[in-house]
Formats: sequence, structure tokens, C-alpha cells
Amino acid sequence: MLVAGIDSSTQSCKVVVRDAATGALVRSGRAAHPAGTEVDPAAWWAALQEAVTDAGGLDDVEAVSVGAQQHGMVCLDADGRVVRPALLWNDTRSAQAAADLIRELGDGDEAAGRQAWAEQVGVVPVASFTVTKLRWLADAEPENAARTAAVALPHDWLTWMLAGGPAAGLEALATDRGDASGTGYFNARTNSYLPEVLRRALRRGPDEELPHLPRVLGPAESAGRGSADGPAPGVLLGAGTGDNAAAALGVQARPGDVVVSVGTSGVVSGPSDTAPVDPTGIVAGFADATGRQLPLVCTLNAARVLTATADLLGVDVGRLSDLALEGPSGAGGLVLVPYLEGERTPDRPGATGAVHGLTLSTSTPAHLARAAVEGLLCGLADGIDALVEQGTRVDRVVLVGGGARSEAVRRVAPVVLGRPVVVPPPGESVADGAARQAAWAATGAAEAPEWGDEALDGESVTYDAPEDPAPGRAVRARYAQVRDLTDA
Repeated sequence: MLVAGIDSSTQSCKVVVRDAATGALVRSGRAAHPAGTEVDPAAWWAALQEAVTDAGGLDDVEAVSVGAQQHGMVCLDADGRVVRPALLWNDTRSAQAAADLIRELGDGDEAAGRQAWAEQVGVVPVASFTVTKLRWLADAEPENAARTAAVALPHDWLTWMLAGGPAAGLEALATDRGDASGTGYFNARTNSYLPEVLRRALRRGPDEELPHLPRVLGPAESAGRGSADGPAPGVLLGAGTGDNAAAALGVQARPGDVVVSVGTSGVVSGPSDTAPVDPTGIVAGFADATGRQLPLVCTLNAARVLTATADLLGVDVGRLSDLALEGPSGAGGLVLVPYLEGERTPDRPGATGAVHGLTLSTSTPAHLARAAVEGLLCGLADGIDALVEQGTRVDRVVLVGGGARSEAVRRVAPVVLGRPVVVPPPGESVADGAARQAAWAATGAAEAPEWGDEALDGESVTYDAPEDPAPGRAVRARYAQVRDLTDA
């Protein structure tokens, strides 16, 4: 039996077709997404169909699930038409809305508001979350807000489109705990939507009707079957999930594993049985795709820090990696604070990047390359520390994402993170997790299938933590000295 997993990420759509029993890869396909922080969802749908075709179609597939970028705001009218282009997770125009929502729940007191959000919702709003984008919509485009009859996330909408879209009706919209937990109006501890939070976000009065929200499915439940005229006719549709939960499922992470993804964003997350309550907002109380919690820290800046630095030096990312390994640990005191597109963790949407410690001796390509890699990893190390403070066990780091292909990132990560680092073979962890979820739905088993070496195109590589932790601690201490000197 074959199953398929779809990853509709910020930059592209990937499709993998795998054997449901072993996880062995049968074929795959991909298609590009348009750039930008505001995208017409029709572009995702076109890319999904192109990627499915590139993967040889889904005619022989029993089940398919969609994993997709979290938080994106997809507003639909009463007829199921998209109201306006979707605002993506990395669109920071709702930063003020996030600050307003925090203060409002605290009756004007920011600290009280943060505590209330952490306790009542499980997350403290930042510009990335859907709830803040809805507030922005209510204030900036009230006519579009009034037209909004349903709110979905990217994976919800794509699964719904596979099922027939508007012809299926808004009632056919479905999601899962993992993706719903990133909206800001769903509590992962109680597994329930929070209608009053949604009402507050949209500024709707007590007698005004709220938009329809997708029903929340269990990990192995089905969202229906593909429509006869779509790219997956008759195929069982899994619940789908957000990209972070899908990635954790794809690498088969268990409590004690922390998945560090170096992609467009940097993500630190780990399956846990404990839901965090973090009024600082650094740790978000998300859910995973198995029924557990998935405490998560996200940065806006990750792999693109490497590409930006490579462009600055006039080299490719492969040569950047070589240069970084030529540079000394600590880069001679040179520090790159990588807030190149603002930042989410810490919450500084208006921040810019900075270089500190530039001297004649550190003004070399090798020093700057090393500082870029170390600065990127220091931000992720701060995220791991935050998870530990919230009770997440960290035995090892599973390093994934495009940035994990950098040999410098692989070798420097154990030094900066202070823990052994496992790097799976290059693959599509989000699409793989979606495929594993599809297999779970198709078999009806009590647990997700365990996939062995057949599912890997090669072997995982482990980089041990150094016996002497002093160099890594020195790097982090120097980074901490300058981290808060950047513009807010």
C-alpha cells in the first residue's frame, strides 16, 4: 500500500510517495511557491497540483496528508471564496495588534496580559500568530473582516480543496491539534477553541456571529476523501498538520529528542507530556501530531542568515561552510546578531542585524563566516534553554532543514548547543511526517507506524558533544553580551 505526504512550505510544495509499511520512498515531486509574506492561496493550490503531477500522480495511493506552514491567515466568505491574499507567518504588519491584544487581556497591564494569555490560551501573541492577523484585518480592512465567514490555515485549506473546496461546503473544513495550537485561539491543553478570543480579535460584539472554524480531528482521523475532479480522486485524506508537528513526526521524535530545524525560520521543539505556561511568550504551547504537547520556540532568521552572509562575501553556501570551519571558535570575538528580518524570539519585529567586535584581525571572510554560523546557532541554543526551563527533557538534538546540509552548521552545533547532534540523511521531514500520518490513518493502527532504515536515503550521522564545554560556553557568553544591543 502506498501513501503520500505533502509539504506546502513557505518557498515550495513537495510531495513524497512512500510504502505505508516500510516508509521506503517510491517517488517524489515539487513545485515552487511565489515569494512574499502575502500570497494568494490559489498559488499554493496550483503548486500542489504541479508537484503531484511531478511525483507521478496519486492514482495508486491509498491515503494522503498535508503538512504546511503554520499560522497563515486564510479568510473565506460564505461561498467559500478567498476574501483576500493570505498573510503568512513571517508577515510582521500585525506586530502592533499582538501588543494590543496582550494589553487588552490584562486590562491595560502588559505583564498581567502575558500571564493571562499563557494560562488561558497557552501562547502569548506575536506577529506570527493567526489571531494577531485577524485583529489587523479587523482594523485595517474592516470590510474584508466583515465578509469573513470562515478562517482556515494553509493546511486546512489545501486539505479542503482536495476534498472539493467550495463545493464541499465550509462544514467540510478540518484541522488537527498541531496546527490549531498555532492560531492563538485554540488551547492545546484543553483541546478546544476559544471563541471569546476570536471575538476579541475580530472586534465582534456579543450578538455578532463568529466565523466558522475547522473541526479538530484526532491524529489518525480522516478529513474525508478526495473529490472526483481533484488531484487525489477517492483517496483517503488524513487530518494533516502544521509543518513543525509534521517534522517531528517525520523524524520519529520522542520525549528527550529536541528537533532543531534550520529552514526559512529556525525552530526548536520537542515532544513532551507537559504543556508549558510561559508568560514571556518565548515558549509556545503547541501540540504535536500524536496527541502529545510540542513546546516550541521559533526564530524568524535561520538558513537565510547563511545565504545572506554568503552573498555578502561573494561565495556560495558551500564555500561559506568551508570558510566558517577555517575560522577560529568564537571568531576572535566577532559576533553576528542575525536579526536580518526583524525577530520573533525575542519578540523584536523591528530589529535589525548587527556585527560586533570588528577589528583589523577579525576583518576576514573566515571570521565573518564563523560568526554567522555561531550567531545562528546561539539563537537556537537560547531556544533550547527556554524549553528546558519549561520542563522539556533534552537528551539529544535532531538537526533538520536546509541549513543542516552545511558541514559547518553540523560541526559547530554540538559545540554551541552543548549536546550530541544527530543529522538524518537529507530529506523532506515535513512531507515524510505527513506521509507517516497518512499511513496511520489508512491502517487505523493505535500508533503511527515505525519506519526503519528503508525510509532513509542513507544513514544518520551523530556528532558528539565536545568533552570540553568551555569553548561553546565562551561563544554563547560573548553572544549574550551583545544580543540585546541591537535595535528593537
